[in-house]
This record gives sequence, structure tokens and C-alpha cells, in this order.
Amino acid sequence: MIDETLGKLEKWNWSGGVVGLGYIGLPLVVTMARAGVLASGFDVKPEVVDALTAGRSHIDDVTADDLAEVAELTSFTTNVADLADRDVLFVCVPTPLAVGKQPDVSYIERAANDIAGILRPGHLVILESTTYPGTTENTVRPILESSGLELDKDFLLAYSPERVDPGNPSFRTSNIPRVVGGASERSTEAAALVYERFVGKVHRVSSARTAEMAKLLENTFRWVNIALVNELAAVSRAIGVDIWEVIEAAATKPFGYMPFYPGPGVGGHCIPLDPFYLQWAARLTGEGTRFVELAETINARMPQVVVNRVQDALNEHTKALRGSKVLVLGVAYKPNVRDYRESPAVECILGLLQGGSEVSYHDPYVPAFRHRGIDLSSVDLTAETLEAADCVLILTDHDSVDYPLVLQHAPLVVDTRNALARRDLRNERVRPL
Repeated sequence: MIDETLGKLEKWNWSGGVVGLGYIGLPLVVTMARAGVLASGFDVKPEVVDALTAGRSHIDDVTADDLAEVAELTSFTTNVADLADRDVLFVCVPTPLAVGKQPDVSYIERAANDIAGILRPGHLVILESTTYPGTTENTVRPILESSGLELDKDFLLAYSPERVDPGNPSFRTSNIPRVVGGASERSTEAAALVYERFVGKVHRVSSARTAEMAKLLENTFRWVNIALVNELAAVSRAIGVDIWEVIEAAATKPFGYMPFYPGPGVGGHCIPLDPFYLQWAARLTGEGTRFVELAETINARMPQVVVNRVQDALNEHTKALRGSKVLVLGVAYKPNVRDYRESPAVECILGLLQGGSEVSYHDPYVPAFRHRGIDLSSVDLTAETLEAADCVLILTDHDSVDYPLVLQHAPLVVDTRNALARRDLRNERVRPL
């Protein structure tokens, strides 16, 4: 059956099933279908499946038009058994942190058990969820083999880390290179053939463990460099230079430098979580990750730095943080998306509330913000709203925000994203991070 599967893959005559229809799984379904692959998606949430079946998307990067375009080749279900006749099964489920910032692979384990229940000879299973090295071989493989089927004899298994940048129109699933590493050589080759059907470039590595580590390196690299520039932002302010101008100048060097930018903290599903997966895996081996841990310390304190910056700015206007009205602009974790998972806005708002501020927010992508005891609804951005605030705090640089209006009517602005200066909007009432 394995030879038959490889033959299907070589002839591009295969079908796909995706477990998990979030920010990774749904774009994968659509991308495969655009390449002519019959693709089915499974999710445990009936409301997600019902909406997709009706042609309504729940994520920013897939529109109703996208779903309509591929409707003839796609289907969605809450019954994993409906994926049994698909040749390639992808696992795209969340990998959050448990208590104590320990890896939580329970969603992967659940998905693997679901697949084990429908596994048949010839199946190729590909894990895409970010995780620590060894998960594919030491966690997923034993669960699949509990079905009585054996790797390489009956089924194939590989890992290919998801790579998405929500809200980025330039990079989509189809034009982002993919790394693939199998639990066996045949699995690596099979997975590469799969992605070559709908991705422009595929990079093979020697093992699933290597591919898992590559994903952690990618995001830990960003985590550490964001911490570095956050620290240098404080140094730059202390010595009287603009860190944004410094970064712009350094970025003119055509080699040996990559620009990173300061901000109120690190958000999203990957960057704030992946370094902890790496740290946990390192501790199992007895190795330390002191550099990564230092970056964690710096990034974790940034929301408090923001609160202190607001307090200092208010003091300059002879106002206290307690009792002041602060209007937050943007609670999504990045520009032009509605996702606020791990958004630094959460900690910033909590810090302001604990300091006695009256907090409101405006975000064109997030009409309601309810998380960790915060229960707010987005207010309209008007001259009256801006003038009523003692301080406007920019946490997310959405393109659709009327920044000239902000500059004209806000009595005081703390801009953590350089949103105003980047648009050449400056006056004496604006304070950088």
C-alpha cells in the first residue's frame, strides 16, 4: 500500500484531509483545493463547520469569495471518520502552554488518537502544529501504531512546521517555502511530494526532529532579537536618540543585519510560546537556555514599561495615572487582523486598570474584547472620543485608523509602534515608547 500511495503522490492524484480548521488548517484546505486537490476539513466546533459549509469564514486570511472559489473541491465536517478515505491527513491543531509554561500537546494527542481510529494502510500523516523536537516520533507515532499498523509497512508519518503570517498579503501558504522531515526516509520523500503539489519550494531535512527544531529556531530567533531592540529602545531614550531612526539607519547595511522593532510586548500564537517549548526540550537534556530566558525577562516586562511610560507622560501634564481616562488604539496582537491571542494589549490594559485608570479602546477588527476579566467593547474613533481621553495609547498599528484625526484631537499620545512618525505625523503631544 505504501508503494501505491507514493505512486498517487508522484502522479498528483491524491486527496487531503485536515484536522483543525484554524489559522493554519483552513488556509491549507483552500490552498490544496486551488491546486486541484480534493480537500476535507475536520473541526470539533460545530459552529465553525456550519459557518464554513455555509460559505462564511472565521479567519482573516480566508474570505467568503475564497470559499466559494473552491467549494466544489472542499467539504467540512465534525466527524473525523469522514476523512478516512483521504490519502494524506494533516494535523493543524493548537499547541498552547500549560500551567508553569510547560508544553501542552494534548490537542496533538487527541488528533493522533482520532486519526488512529480511522487509519488505514497507505495513509500519510503530516503533523504541522508547532511542538518540541521528538513529538512526531515519540508521541504521534506510538499512538498511530496502537491501531495495529506499522510505520513504513502500512503508513507514513512526517512533520512540516506551519509557516503563516496572518494579515500579510504578500506571503500565503502557496508561496512560503516548506521544510519537511519524516519519521523515515520514505516518509520524508512522500511529504515532499505532497507539498510540491501546492507550494513553490520544499526543503527536505534528515528527520522529523530536525524539522521540529527548525520551527523553534525561527521563532526563538525573532523572540531574542525583539528583546534586544526593546532593551536598546530604553537605552536610546535615555541618551536622547530616536531608536526608530537608529534602526532605519542600521538597516541600510546590505549584509549582516536584519531590522527588528520595539513594541509593547510580543503577541500571537507562535512567538510568545515557541521559546518555552525550546526551553522545556533543552531542560530534558540537561542543557541551559540562558540567552532565551533573558529575552523572556525583557519581553515579559514590556507591558509594565508601557504603563510606566503612560504614567510619566501624564505626570508631564500634571495628571496622575489614577483617575485618568486612557483610550487604547488596537488590541489585536498585530496590524490588520482580529486575532488577539497572547496580545500584549491584555497586560497593558490590566496594568492601566490596576493603576486606577479608566480604560476604553478602539479597534476596527475587534468589536468586543473579553479576556482575563476585561470586558470592553470598541468605541467609535471620533474627535469627541479623542478629546475626552487624557491619553491615547497606540498598541497596534492598524492601517485603517485615522491617524491625522488622532494627532489633531488627542491631548496626549503614547505611541508604542511609531505609527504617527512613520506617517510623518508629529507634534509636541506625542511620546514614543
